[in-house]
Amino acid sequence: MGNPNTTDESAEKRVYKDPDDGRQRFLLELEFVQCLANPTYIHYLAQNRYFEDEAFIGYLKYLQYWQRPEYIKFIMYPHCLFFLELLQNPAFRNAMAHPANKEVAHRQQFYFWKNYRNNRLKHILPRPLPEPATAPPTSAPPALLPTSVAPPAAPPTAPSPVTAAALSPMQYAIPPGSGLAKTDPRNASVDRRKRKKDG
Repeated sequence: MGNPNTTDESAEKRVYKDPDDGRQRFLLELEFVQCLANPTYIHYLAQNRYFEDEAFIGYLKYLQYWQRPEYIKFIMYPHCLFFLELLQNPAFRNAMAHPANKEVAHRQQFYFWKNYRNNRLKHILPRPLPEPATAPPTSAPPALLPTSVAPPAAPPTAPSPVTAAALSPMQYAIPPGSGLAKTDPRNASVDRRKRKKDG
């Protein structure tokens, strides 16, 4: 019978240790996870049959540790975690092999970026409190008038053309009341017919 201490020592020797304490592996896995934020890259993986490899599917399951708080703080593109979660589903992996599905995912991602902030601000920004209908009379002493009177404010002036906001394309039409006649193709053809009859 062998010595049990020798088996423990050989097991300790076989454990792999990163030479740089895992820094290189951390950076490589972070980079790969963040690449999953791009639907075109997921489509590339599906087209090249990476999702048919059981080892790669296991790797995607292993990468879910990036959702933990101590790791998520390093993620710059949070959509990658959303797609990483979707990639756990075989139906999604198969669907991403088709170019049309890739385009749908890309379009939905764009709409999210376009509208998410504004939609969130509607719920985040504080709303003004409703004003009371009638304020109850108060018995506070009258306010004292200030000893120095401020000069009256200057009347508001019309904005100069330089400071006025830029006109939209629809505002470049002929201003109302101008002496220029509008040319309407329908009226011009009527005028031509009248001229032919008159002549």
